[in-house]
Order: sequence, then C-alpha cells, then structure tokens
Amino acid sequence: MRLPTSIELKKKSRLLAIEYGNDRYELPFEFLRVFSPSAEVQGHTPDQAKLQVGKRDVDVLEILPIGSYALQINFSDGHDSGIYSYDYLEELGKNKDSLWQAYLEDLKAAGASRDPNDPANKRFEEPPKKKCPSHH
Repeated sequence: MRLPTSIELKKKSRLLAIEYGNDRYELPFEFLRVFSPSAEVQGHTPDQAKLQVGKRDVDVLEILPIGSYALQINFSDGHDSGIYSYDYLEELGKNKDSLWQAYLEDLKAAGASRDPNDPANKRFEEPPKKKCPSHH
C-alpha cells in the first residue's frame, strides 16, 4: 500500500486533491460519492450495486482519517458509511476518466441524471430502511 504524500480538500472547486509521490489526482466530490465503497452503494455483491443519481451538487462536509490506511468521507446528502482506503483512492484516481464515462453511460441507459432536481430520478429513491444486521 502506498500512503499519500499530500491530501487537500478544495471546498471551492469541490475536489479532493491527493498525491502519491509524483502522482497527483483531483477527485470531484460527486465522483467520490458515486463511487463510495460502502455496501449501501456497492451492495454486498456486484449485482446489488445501486446506481447513484442526482449527486451533482453533493458536498463534502468532513474527512476523517481511519487509522493509517483510509479516510471516511461525510457527504452533504447524509452518506457517511464509505471507508476509502488509500489504495482505493489511488485506483479511483488512476481510472477516473473511464469510471466516469461508464457511470454517465449507466445514467443515460437508466433514464436518470446527475441533476438532484430531475423528476426522472424519483423512481430510484428508496424509503429509509434499517441498516442491515451486519452493519450495527
């Protein structure tokens, strides 16, 4: 595992800048939210992954270090269960363009949008539910 040499939260430009030696990545807040590693987003198996819609305006409220291996990112939409390992953040940085393009294609195929006010996104909303038993 490579540890970041620099981590900077850029609130105005809505980016998390992270450096690993000579490699620097700028990850938009929306991108981080959409690719949260939490079971709530990814599911417990790949077929349980949930398409994240309407996240264009999401903000990062807080970043907390988790030991010496990860960050917990708390978002303005209440999502706070993703633990982003430094390895995962580096992978997101390396693959940002292809991941983002695939996400945009998934949104289009589903008839959804990045716009939080788009009525087409309503059908993706789920009523609040209890956390699964493995996540007390």
